[in-house]
Amino acid sequence: MKIAILSGKGGTGKTTLATNLFKTRNQGILIDADVEEPNSHLFLKPLIMERITIKKGYPVVNAETCTLCGACGDFCRYNAILPTKKKVLVYPELCHDCGGCQLVCPADAIQYQNRTIGNVFYGKMESGLSVAYGDLLVGEVSGVPIIENLREMTDKEPLVFIDSPPGTACSTVAAVEGVDYAIIATEPTPFGVSDMKLVVEMLRNFSIEMGVVINKAGLGDQEVYEYCEEENLTILAEIPFSKAYAKCYASGGMLSDEFPEFREKMEQILDQIIKD
Repeated sequence: MKIAILSGKGGTGKTTLATNLFKTRNQGILIDADVEEPNSHLFLKPLIMERITIKKGYPVVNAETCTLCGACGDFCRYNAILPTKKKVLVYPELCHDCGGCQLVCPADAIQYQNRTIGNVFYGKMESGLSVAYGDLLVGEVSGVPIIENLREMTDKEPLVFIDSPPGTACSTVAAVEGVDYAIIATEPTPFGVSDMKLVVEMLRNFSIEMGVVINKAGLGDQEVYEYCEEENLTILAEIPFSKAYAKCYASGGMLSDEFPEFREKMEQILDQIIKD
């Protein structure tokens, strides 16, 4: 079973949920697909055993054979390759490595080379549980190839927890595509509900079953509860706002280890999702 934990925006408690659900279950593997800013490993503290360099292709134009016809630029929707009157400009960071410009070039003037865009790290916790996370290099536009590598390396695992990127961009789609269940972490604020609506729409487009965890309950207003009722969304649990929780989190602690009532919340969520 693959369980994605995601949110409409950052700061709603997504990583807190992912890491504590994983540790409470004490099974499977956790992958941190938030490759622009991975932090699950800071709490789970795995011993890194393997590092995999992730590369992505980009076009290289042979100026001697290029006829400056402009076909490559017309094809590319990401402006990664731009023909000018004198030469073809290539922006590797914008390239999505689709190979289309090479296919449409009538002069066979385009070849692909690889460059490093980030890394995947794999390790084990003291308990023996496995953790993997990706780390996108600064300045790179897309971490999708890294996320795809994380998904591929855990494809045959019976239970996978996925700490997804926030929002609904391409990286989030890559992280949640094909999962069995999605847990949406949100908060009872107007911004939290607004961004959550986009996530719900995305998950429904993929026909992914979902539930909601309301973090920082007791703050904000009732809009999130009204929205969940209107959309027939299951509220899996409510986690109250707590300065003690915030202090533990800020120091890198695990809430499920420090607070029995928090661990009970995690067990409550898992019991509703995973059927033994």
